[in-house]
Amino acid sequence: MNQFEKAVLKVVSNILANVKKYYKIYRGFLRLANPYFKPIYGALDRKMTVNGREIPVRVFRPKTDGLPKVMIFYHGGGWVTGNIDTYTKICAYMAEQTKHTVVSVNYRLAPENSFPAGLEDCYYVTREIFNDPCLIDCTAEDITLIGDSAGGNLAAVVSLMARDKGEFWPSKQILIYPATYYDHSENSPFPSVREYGSSYLLTAEKIQNYMDLYIRNEEDKLNPYVAPLLADDLSNQPKTLIITAEYDPLRDEGEAYGNRLRDFQNDVCICRIEAALHGFLAFPKRSKSVIKCYESINSFLCDGSNASDLNIPANEVDK
Repeated sequence: MNQFEKAVLKVVSNILANVKKYYKIYRGFLRLANPYFKPIYGALDRKMTVNGREIPVRVFRPKTDGLPKVMIFYHGGGWVTGNIDTYTKICAYMAEQTKHTVVSVNYRLAPENSFPAGLEDCYYVTREIFNDPCLIDCTAEDITLIGDSAGGNLAAVVSLMARDKGEFWPSKQILIYPATYYDHSENSPFPSVREYGSSYLLTAEKIQNYMDLYIRNEEDKLNPYVAPLLADDLSNQPKTLIITAEYDPLRDEGEAYGNRLRDFQNDVCICRIEAALHGFLAFPKRSKSVIKCYESINSFLCDGSNASDLNIPANEVDK
């Protein structure tokens, strides 16, 4: 990354830096930047009725012969911004690239609906699909959980809740630059927070703001369903792919979560995308980070994939 690119990133990173004050403006900007044109994407809108309340989902089916496997997708945005409209282009492209049906969950957002409201929406929709996979024309074994950023956090926690409650069991999960810890201040134990937390789009301050908007009180920060890296027991988790970005303050905690999963004898692949920024999933399709990301996802989705299949240098996997 050259000096000009770094200078531009620094300026952009500081725009509307106070998420607590400007989160509604963020939401409006995302809606304007990501208009939804249903005829173009061919998506199917549905509503899952859970406990008497309707949770919207959007289903993206790939062009393929036979019945495709399914990915249940939880969008990012710090639990505060984003929705199925702003992520429609990403999910449509994900279905195209992976040849999987993608089910995007429109969970409730904080601060209007703080933890655990959004998490509960994700869990309940996922449980309903697992308990009746005919809803999406698949079998339970064909379902993978996937999310990016805060959505990666939600995917990880839905897997933990599924084990704890014993109501269903996902066989695979994909966590893309996930948030797994609670502290992104200067006291963070992770070097990436200090190295990339000020001038690389997503700042440490913004992460802290998002967390403060998401939780109800300081005690929530120590809840493993908010910070899964704090979980005492990470056994019996799905086969996992964790994708991180080199210039991302969340990089180290995402990789730390993968290594803790390994400590509990789970099958885990960790892929760090070089020279990538947080949020690259929304970058142009031809960008190197997006191409590498889908190469890794498709390799992982094939049975028998492991870290060596993803061509990850050993020093980038085992921290």
